[in-house]
Amino acid sequence: MKFIRDILARQQSAGRPAVSFEFFPPKTPEGDRALLERQIPVLLAAQPHFCSVTYGAGGSTREKTQLIVDDIQQRHHLPALAHLTCVNHTRDEVRALLEKFRSLGCKNILALRGDPPGGGEFKPTPGGFAYSAELVAFIREQGDFSIGVAGFPEGHVANPHGKLADWRHLKEKVEAGADFVITQLFFDNADFYEFRDHLAGKLGVNVPIIPGVIAIVSATQITKFTQMCGAKIPPALKTRLDAIGADDEAALKFGIEYATHQCEQLLRAGVPGLHFYTLNKAYSTIEVLKNLKLAGNA
Repeated sequence: MKFIRDILARQQSAGRPAVSFEFFPPKTPEGDRALLERQIPVLLAAQPHFCSVTYGAGGSTREKTQLIVDDIQQRHHLPALAHLTCVNHTRDEVRALLEKFRSLGCKNILALRGDPPGGGEFKPTPGGFAYSAELVAFIREQGDFSIGVAGFPEGHVANPHGKLADWRHLKEKVEAGADFVITQLFFDNADFYEFRDHLAGKLGVNVPIIPGVIAIVSATQITKFTQMCGAKIPPALKTRLDAIGADDEAALKFGIEYATHQCEQLLRAGVPGLHFYTLNKAYSTIEVLKNLKLAGNA
């Protein structure tokens, strides 16, 4: 399997964006079957360059994450980016998890601090990691993985010191050995441009920074989602969502239009790729890629 750092470098040389999708492990056997047998095959027909698989709070989806990573790589021959968190893990446990991913042929890790089970305040595990930068450095010591980290254009919701402090922490993660950054979702591209330009111009961060994008499928759902992750809904977007209300069919159509326009602007601004938070559903992401003329030709 290819390293994502090499994929990004190749696409940059070709002047083409890298396209990637994110999946999360479902909670039920029915959800597992729907994801593995229906949604992933449809999405992978769009020929993304890699897919990421999330890791539940405190490692609660460890086995399912590994199963989905293995399925994507073995059945579909596509590089998978496995999420790995600091929460509830000692260094020895992380070392064992890295060996497991290595045995599956997984060469790409997204290193995250992670969220405690049930929410609440993050507390380092004794014998583990206090910060994701420490996790990045540890992974780098374990062998040749391509390491990604998360970036927050609006600042991390749990950081009380503001976005500039959060962006300095991102620099520390890159200095510890991260090859690329994937951002939290956002709806105002100005936030991304400020974030990217500050990192490059003020902090000297020169790794690829890939914007994370989501196509809205429900006004109610996206409101709850953004409240949890700390992303803001700009006033004009909120007005439109309020008008749509509970009409999910209208929300789906509008979400595709909004995400298409957002991605068009990002591509014109020279982003190295687009990372789609699919919510384990194929339709909206595929429609956005078709509008961008990137489906099956990424």
